[in-house]
Amino acid sequence: MLPTGRIAGLAFMVAAITFRADPAVAQQTSDPDFDASVENPAYAANGPVVVIDEAHANFHTSTGRYQPFAELLRSDGYTVIPGKTPIHRDALKETDVLVISNALPPPGAAPGTPAFTELESDAVAGWVREGGSLLLIADHAPFGSAAESLGRRFGVTMGKGWVWDFLESGAAIETRFVTSSENGLLGTHPVFRGRDASEEVTSLKAFSGQSLGIPSGATVLMKLSGTAREVRNRADLETIRAAVADRAATANDLIEELSDPVGGRAQGIAMTFGAGRVVVLGEAAMLSAQVSTRGDPPRTAPMGMNVPGYDNRQFVLNVLHWLSRLLN
Repeated sequence: MLPTGRIAGLAFMVAAITFRADPAVAQQTSDPDFDASVENPAYAANGPVVVIDEAHANFHTSTGRYQPFAELLRSDGYTVIPGKTPIHRDALKETDVLVISNALPPPGAAPGTPAFTELESDAVAGWVREGGSLLLIADHAPFGSAAESLGRRFGVTMGKGWVWDFLESGAAIETRFVTSSENGLLGTHPVFRGRDASEEVTSLKAFSGQSLGIPSGATVLMKLSGTAREVRNRADLETIRAAVADRAATANDLIEELSDPVGGRAQGIAMTFGAGRVVVLGEAAMLSAQVSTRGDPPRTAPMGMNVPGYDNRQFVLNVLHWLSRLLN
């Protein structure tokens, strides 16, 4: 095993190289060519009110990286509005579905500070218990820590790191996961069945993320494989990635030192909570439709609902149909 100092040094160097060569996060933009039309809308007009939280330094907003998400819901007949104020019971009275994606604490807050006050978390939990519906999305670090206290209200534990798994060859690691009926990681739930056969969901693509604990009574939507592991931060992830790619003699030691097994945990769960409904996802980009630009020279690639060959788009609609009680 490498001495701790050498591990830290290697982590720093790999992270620095990675962020210079692969600034993907800084170059994720909403896909202007995404088709948000819906052939068979769930609601003719003035459908249930969906509030997308934008009051907590959210990485995804209805006019930013989640604009295609918002437009898709509007095409399906939902009334979509941004949530610009702190969460309290009165503000939720006219809300049917609350969507919170990648919230963060205020700028300048200490690491690990919750994105939500205790009063806000209590308000959301009380509102759901009385019949509200929540879609809570918390991605890889630091988003898991920011949403941890809110998730705990529903019995959901956040992994708070970065999940990865081996490619089948074992010669590299992967952070973009396919969850499908074919590989046995897709759960059984109305969100995969849809309203009819045309809305069936059989394969999803996720783009990194964290792991989620599974509360008693919850249904697993997206299960992590038995070999999945989670690291604390991006630097540790790139350290492991480099060691595995180079077939370094220290690779196994680094994996044990820097990551924890999370096989059997989830990246997506659904549950009832009192009279309400909750879906929690440990990955956010899968519900977006973005264009990711990286490398030198720059290369662009779709990320989210716009990636062909997967059912992410229909999954978004089906999740909202379940939360708005079109599906049971």
